[in-house]
Amino acid sequence: MIADHEARASADQDEALRLWLRMLSCTSLIERQVRSNLRREFDITLPRFDLLAHLDRSPEGLRMGDLSRRMMVTSGNVTGITDQLEAEGLVAREYSPEDRRSFIVRMTPNGRRVFRRMAQAYEHWIVGMFDTMPAHDRDQLLRLLGTLKQDLHETVPD
Repeated sequence: MIADHEARASADQDEALRLWLRMLSCTSLIERQVRSNLRREFDITLPRFDLLAHLDRSPEGLRMGDLSRRMMVTSGNVTGITDQLEAEGLVAREYSPEDRRSFIVRMTPNGRRVFRRMAQAYEHWIVGMFDTMPAHDRDQLLRLLGTLKQDLHETVPD
């Protein structure tokens, strides 16, 4: 079970730290549910789903290095995930026409069909997790997090 990150904060700690830990706790709880649902309904891991999601947004395919950067994992991790997905016929790897030392990974037509089903279920799960929150609260939370994101983009170096 994932620990509640917020439990680490005490009432006398800065509100910003408590806010961060609450956001982290919420993210962890949502991620745990998504991982469980992906495993149960599609027998797939979140990193494999994530790789397919990146490829879905890039129909022309992506270089292995680009996948590694986008997923924020090592190239070895991307290679292992790609090997698994390729063995299942969900992705195909081919040499880059510009650089024969690198590969481009693309989703296969079957991979696209399978991913679309998973993505539809994923969207349903996420929507369901927020269903009990009143619409005005969701709108306010979205607006506030948007403001935070913008402020962070302006103050946090790349």
